[in-house]
Amino acid sequence: MSELKSAAGELDAADELAALRERFVLDDVVYLDGNSLGALPAGVPARVADVVGRQWGELRIRSWEESGWWSAPERIGDRIAPLVGAAAGQIVVGDSTSVNVFKALVAAVRMAGEGRDEIVVDATTFPTDGYIAESAARMTGCALRPVAPSEVPSALGDRTAAVLLNHVDYRTGRLHDLPALTAAVHAAGAYVVWDLCHSAGALPVGLDEHGVDLAVGCTYKYLNGGPGSPAYLYVRRVLQNRFDSPLPGWNSHAEPFGMRPAYAPASGAVRGRVGTPDILSMLALEAALDVWEGVPVEAVRAKSLALTGFFLRCVGEYVPDGRVESLTPAAHAERGSQVALRCDDAGDVMKRLIERGVVGDFRAPDVLRFGFTPLYVGFADVERAARVLAEAVV
Repeated sequence: MSELKSAAGELDAADELAALRERFVLDDVVYLDGNSLGALPAGVPARVADVVGRQWGELRIRSWEESGWWSAPERIGDRIAPLVGAAAGQIVVGDSTSVNVFKALVAAVRMAGEGRDEIVVDATTFPTDGYIAESAARMTGCALRPVAPSEVPSALGDRTAAVLLNHVDYRTGRLHDLPALTAAVHAAGAYVVWDLCHSAGALPVGLDEHGVDLAVGCTYKYLNGGPGSPAYLYVRRVLQNRFDSPLPGWNSHAEPFGMRPAYAPASGAVRGRVGTPDILSMLALEAALDVWEGVPVEAVRAKSLALTGFFLRCVGEYVPDGRVESLTPAAHAERGSQVALRCDDAGDVMKRLIERGVVGDFRAPDVLRFGFTPLYVGFADVERAARVLAEAVV
């Protein structure tokens, strides 16, 4: 035990990202649930107070122009773009992940055109993606085909219109091969939609580099935007003039204040907008993104792998044999930024962990999930979490 404590201290001392912890509001709790809700960035409360007190309270409707409210969805999208490997002008912020999955998937089917009447969906996907895919299939007259991500290349054919995949599996933390799967979908003549909820802010994504067509993601996990913070939609630049949203709201109209009876889509990523932006949560997100100032995603990825690897090492040393089983791949190329452990009495164990100051989460029926946010989680946190887990499973 003393050896691992000593190792944690050495790793923290050498950690080039350690000082970033000061950018967050934290206490003595080991917070390993950033894959569900990120911690509060320290600069957010004052910024939100200004938005409410001055921008809304004093300027009122003038803030749509004078405070930049109207342009916020694209401006904040450009702040997120470097974190997912995208050039500016391709991401719009707004709505929820579910709504953006719907927009992206239906638009992908429409772009695929005649003769392509099948949607392939990740069979292990987060439930809402599956629900949306089923609804989109019914709306567009497509057949829905659930397939394990590893089997996607062999499942594709000349009927495939769109493929919806998760970059990181929400239960196990498995990282899927975005470059190879994207290439396979394109080789079949179809369009791919990637859900980045569990990867954006934790590892490099490379949307532009790998030719991704469409992508969606939330901002309240590794991007620390706050509960219910708006999601985002990426539309590859070369596809923007063909992006046909199934939700053509007034905010995406070429003349939003023209109040025309007929819809004419705006150009660019603005086509992904629908209705009036949720300004309070959107500007809280903008403030939260300040924590990324000067932080390279590659360094975040390196620390993420070091944290998860060290946690697995500590669990192996501390937890009695046979009590837990890792569902997360050991190979770095196959691991996101979380560790999932199977445990027979996982629900009760997580309650005991939380009582002892280690916060992860439980997924029925038997999974303990621990999310490692490299911006504020340290190696001493990891060692302590594994040590407390060993006590909680006895």
